[in-house]
Amino acid sequence: MNIVIVGGHDKMQCRYKDICAELNCQAKVFTQAPSGLKLSIGTPNLIILLTNLCSHSMSRTVRAEAKRKNIPLIQSHGSSCSALRQIVENYAKAA
Repeated sequence: MNIVIVGGHDKMQCRYKDICAELNCQAKVFTQAPSGLKLSIGTPNLIILLTNLCSHSMSRTVRAEAKRKNIPLIQSHGSSCSALRQIVENYAKAA
């Protein structure tokens, strides 16, 4: 399963990827908005938006792309490792 994680702590990027790898997922993590974010998202199975540490413009872009491409979007105010693990585990069980 491919996942895109938007937002979160800069220092946690590697940890977010490790958590997804433990759960048999590949992850792209964007803690800062790169130029061309719309193109960088691609077509993952799931987008996780960590809203606490995400700019408004970045979250608007991600929401619009998820809606346009019909990609499931999960928003979480928390950006901890346990919150991410719970989101991915619950989505994997449902899918």
